[in-house]
Amino acid sequence: MLYEKELKTALAAVRKASLLCRRVQKNILKSQVIEKQDHSPVTVADFGSQAVISLELLAAFPNDAVVGEEDAAILRENSALRLAVSELVKEQISTADASQIPDAIDFCAQDTDFTKRFWTVDPVDGTKGFLRGGQYAVALALAEKGEIVIGVLGCPNFQADGQESKGCLFYAVKGQGAFVQSSEGGNTRRISVDAITDPAQARFCESVEEAHSSHQDHQRIAAGLGITAPSVRMDSQAKYAAVACGQASVYLRLPKSRSYREKIWDHAAGAIVITEAGGKVTDFQGKALDFSLGRKLENNAGILASNGRLHEKALQVISRAILQIALSELKIRFTK
Repeated sequence: MLYEKELKTALAAVRKASLLCRRVQKNILKSQVIEKQDHSPVTVADFGSQAVISLELLAAFPNDAVVGEEDAAILRENSALRLAVSELVKEQISTADASQIPDAIDFCAQDTDFTKRFWTVDPVDGTKGFLRGGQYAVALALAEKGEIVIGVLGCPNFQADGQESKGCLFYAVKGQGAFVQSSEGGNTRRISVDAITDPAQARFCESVEEAHSSHQDHQRIAAGLGITAPSVRMDSQAKYAAVACGQASVYLRLPKSRSYREKIWDHAAGAIVITEAGGKVTDFQGKALDFSLGRKLENNAGILASNGRLHEKALQVISRAILQIALSELKIRFTK
């Protein structure tokens, strides 16, 4: 099977990182939450998860580049935090050396040729959801020549249909389909997006937080599509998982700023999981996401993920909504 070693390594790494995160979420203290320069929170789980994944990838593929969200500057300055992270990592990788851990995290911050092969990791996607005990994801993807070929989503609080307990591992390989298994492993089953073509029967998925997208604008688009059911709100790339396994039909992310561009690690794994489940993921122009340009999706504005059947209509509604928003902004400027 193509990418067999890569997939096996990625699944093992994300499973270990998810176990680490699950333990931290149960016991996290306010003192273990730090605010970064962009005012977003980061926890011992973020650092520990990224270290575990980086160490696993380095052991299996020492020549591969890894691109991650975090760096170890804060850890190097805070010995108590560094010790806490080190203990968490050693629980998952007994052979890990404490001195290696900051370096493993910083390995993900190196300069990278994004036109070649690289991994991208979001150690705790949806940190605010993680902190409130809600949905979050450990996301890992492999890119080659700007295209995602493997995606793994560890969703410790996600419950797939027919599953007795919470905790899922979603994964996909290019051309080989999308699958889900419990966080502990065991039974694996293929997943697919829903077959809904009537928007009145569709469910719309969006973020809990309004940091980068407007719920009001999202609801305007949902109404324009003809979706009548209340939106499903959850944090992180768990929204991609919800669409991929048929729990929702449409997920979109309309940024509040026209200049805002999404980070690659926030969408890489989720995008291939939906695509391999039979759905579609594009920007608001209908263009495929281009992961070859750096840490941001510089050539893509907005994110639309769907079951595929509602995609074109959604793009039309979004286009009209964006025009209405732009006209409203102009009107406000002229009336000031």
